Amino acid sequence: MTELSATPAAVLPADAPADRYRRPSIWRKLRRDRAAMLASGFLAIVIALGLLAPWIAPYDPYDNNLRNMLKPPSEAFWLGNDGQGRDLLSRLLYGIRTTLSMGLIAVGLGGSIGAVLGLLAAYFQRLEGPIMRVVDVLLSFPSILFGLAIAAVLGAGTFSITVALTVAAVPSIARITRGAALVVMQQEYIAACRAIGMSDLRIMFRHLLPNCASTIFVYLTLQLGQTILLGAALSFIGLGAQPPTAELGTMAADGRNFLFFAPHVSTIPSVAIFMIVLAFNVLGDALRDVLDPRLRQ
Repeated sequence: MTELSATPAAVLPADAPADRYRRPSIWRKLRRDRAAMLASGFLAIVIALGLLAPWIAPYDPYDNNLRNMLKPPSEAFWLGNDGQGRDLLSRLLYGIRTTLSMGLIAVGLGGSIGAVLGLLAAYFQRLEGPIMRVVDVLLSFPSILFGLAIAAVLGAGTFSITVALTVAAVPSIARITRGAALVVMQQEYIAACRAIGMSDLRIMFRHLLPNCASTIFVYLTLQLGQTILLGAALSFIGLGAQPPTAELGTMAADGRNFLFFAPHVSTIPSVAIFMIVLAFNVLGDALRDVLDPRLRQ
């Protein structure tokens, strides 16, 4: 009897139910948040519309027809037409596709680079100073300055705005990752991994990163909304996607000259930007509340 209670096999089954039911518990908590479910459902629809844009758009988004210039919403054109007679619904679908693509690529690349830098800064003390000083310098500049500087070097366009958004996402994610990794580094199993001779890379990417993943994921969700808003702002001032490319910020800028007699041209893409950013923020807040260990206790 004493021999069985001392073996690891007797301890593992007691811990197994907690790990087994942790994920359903998180899902149940998220389902109880109506705002989060509405936001996730809305984002799923928006992403599906962007992916299916080439097949569901009723008209060619780049087909000019001056006879339909600035027409209000009608049965033929559900959202009306812009200043060059193009169908706003078709351009909105393609604009969502372009805007989400830039945001997802920028946050994906910037998040990956920032996460690696944060892990290196937390794990290797000799690298913490240089990495975090560079991060502090990047954080001291407004994100829009990156767009201005990169557009001056690479020229305005979708590629340059994606690079600018990627660079702008790196420092904040690096700082968040470092903070989460420093907490995990204090755990005993990290010291145990070092004691048995496990390599640094294996500790970082097999033990340290997975235990920081929830914090990083939540922040990336929040960062995605900010990145989309920043990309739309840069496109609005002419640094992003160039005409005739359909992009929400560019579409909002195209209609600013018609606000008094054709407000739908600028209002519709602006409302789309607002709703997408709001949905990402609501979903990110809900995930933060659910994945916070102190709230699970």
